[in-house]
Amino acid sequence: MSYFMPEIIKKSQEQQTAEAEVARFRERRGPFVVAAETTRMAMVFMDAKEPGNPIIFANDSFLSLTGYERKEVLGQEFNFLMAHCADTEAQAKIKAEFEGNPKSGTEIRYRRKDGSAFWAALFISPVRDEAGNIVQYFASYIDLTRHKEEQIQSKMLIEELNHRVKNTLSTVQSIVWQAMRASSDPKVIREAIESRLLALSRSHDLLTRENWDSAGLFDVVKDALEPFGVTGSRAERIVIKGANIRIPPQLTLAFGIAFHELATNAVKYGSLSNGVGSILIAWTVEPSPKGNQLVLKWQERNGPLVTPPARKGFGSRVLENGLARELEGDVRLDYPIDGMVCKISFPVPRGYRGE
Repeated sequence: MSYFMPEIIKKSQEQQTAEAEVARFRERRGPFVVAAETTRMAMVFMDAKEPGNPIIFANDSFLSLTGYERKEVLGQEFNFLMAHCADTEAQAKIKAEFEGNPKSGTEIRYRRKDGSAFWAALFISPVRDEAGNIVQYFASYIDLTRHKEEQIQSKMLIEELNHRVKNTLSTVQSIVWQAMRASSDPKVIREAIESRLLALSRSHDLLTRENWDSAGLFDVVKDALEPFGVTGSRAERIVIKGANIRIPPQLTLAFGIAFHELATNAVKYGSLSNGVGSILIAWTVEPSPKGNQLVLKWQERNGPLVTPPARKGFGSRVLENGLARELEGDVRLDYPIDGMVCKISFPVPRGYRGE
């Protein structure tokens, strides 16, 4: 125990010296110190005569901002709060503040006692004696943490918006190109483009209601098929089975177009083109060597006799190429005589949860 005693005594003496300096500081500065103690802005005073500019005064707002007790702050070097001591840019900004030559906003990332980071705008002013010599420095902090977090969030939202817009424009471009490739009749082209843009719009509306975080697969299917009577006259003929598994925005848009194409084909040529046909849409999560796969099947029944198409139309290309690429999975279209079948399998989305 005696081995550690000199260090303890030394620290105690340093603390006593710091406290004595604070007492003298209060006496010299009088009302100004009282004002600094009671203001809501975090403030400290430093001794300019000592290396490291040790802190000789810290108000309650500073202690509240940093989480330290006063006895833990007094005597500490001014930069003891630095989150990254090797941050040369921040150190240069602080040095410029001390020299009175700040070239830009001095926004510094600091570290609280509990280890959490916070951002603060730093302002340093010299305190001079009667002879004009700098004897102390006065520093104030403006907490910018919430502002910085909002900036970061805004930047992320803008980047995400740019990504979404590019994806949407790419989808629109594909819709227009495929529609023009499939027909030379302006009316047919217009109707093809309008119906698919409406399908895309419905997916956008669904994602907007979900704050563009994700969407439930059951909701995606139901929204996409609503114009085809899933909640109206054909409600009993369209059966949807599966957990409302959350899927990310990119897959939501892809599925919105894909189900629109499948339903359009069913109305024109398949099981919804007569009065008795039906569609079963069901999905499950199944294990595989590549990890869990979400397997979805669109199966038509009791429609006109099915024959494989002579050529691939827009819908087939959307499903077998575009959707498969977006899902990083497999899409297979089969044409048994009793009804067309579309089987889709892809890796279960990250953060999967069924509802």
